Formats: sequence, C-alpha cells, structure tokens
Amino acid sequence: MSGDAWISETAPYLAPREPGQSDAWTDEAARRGRRGGQQLLHVGEVDAPESVRSALRLSASERVILRSRLILLDDRPVELADSYYPLSIAGGTPLAEPRKVPGGAVTLLEQLGYTGAEVLEHVSAALASAEECEHLGLPEGSAVLHLLRLTLTDEGAPMEAALMTMPAGRHLTYRLGKQSA
Repeated sequence: MSGDAWISETAPYLAPREPGQSDAWTDEAARRGRRGGQQLLHVGEVDAPESVRSALRLSASERVILRSRLILLDDRPVELADSYYPLSIAGGTPLAEPRKVPGGAVTLLEQLGYTGAEVLEHVSAALASAEECEHLGLPEGSAVLHLLRLTLTDEGAPMEAALMTMPAGRHLTYRLGKQSA
C-alpha cells in the first residue's frame, strides 16, 4: 500500500460473511476505490513451520492444511497470506480443496462449529527469501514484515494460524473493535 494511509479493520476479517457477500479484503479495497483480489498458490496437507506448529499447539508429527494465497491490490501483489488449520478442523472439508471457499474460511469454520473469539498477533521483520521476493516483486535483499495471527475459539483452542508476509516499507495500523463508517 506504499505511502497510502491505510488503517485496516481486523474485525471484518474475523466475521462470517453473508451469502453472496464478497470477501473482507475485496470489500476493504473497494471502500477505498481500489480493487482487491487474491490468487491461490497452494492448498493441501503440509508440515507446519515451527512458529505455526507452536502457535497451534501441535506435536512435531502433526500436519496441517495450508491455504497459501497471493493478495493483490489493483492486480499488484502486496502480501503473501498462508493460513494453517489443524487437520482435526480442516481435513476433509472445502478448506483442504484447491478452490475458493464461498463466503471465505471464517464463514466455513463457523458452519463447522468454530468461531474465533480471541486473536493474538506477533509481528517480526526479516530479509525476504527468494520465493518471497519473486511473489511480491521485490529486489533481492529486501526486508519484509511477518505477521503471525493466531485465532482462538471461546474455549481458548487454536483454530487458525495465519502467516502474512508483506514488504517492510508498509506501515501497519490495525483497529479491533467498533467499526467506523
């Protein structure tokens, strides 16, 4: 979003969507007169990175369902978004299939009986990997921000760990709570 003042509302990303409603990112971009989109890069069962495995409280042998997406703004890549779900939650569901999920993952998770009640976020910086540079169109040696968002149920059980990677030049301001008009 380079240079744009952009305050992201977290709440819409955690709320199920109404039938026929577009995803939260598309809506957020449209409110700013922009075009948001996403491209599925990979969907399937994988070994989780250590940070995700720890956040989801999984053993080293437990695998997860990964939904990896390239987030676009006006057809330009702005973020890599990898969502990880325990197999006990996502295995055998549309989350494990390489296609868009109508209403988005949050809507499907609610239908499966999982509602996010608490979100924990951890932000770190690093040099971009070759793959991150390629997907985000960054020159070698660029810095990126990694945001790990853990969503917990009312009972405190982890239901999703999302790892978002974005160029470090981006300023992050998140607001959780009452949405502004």
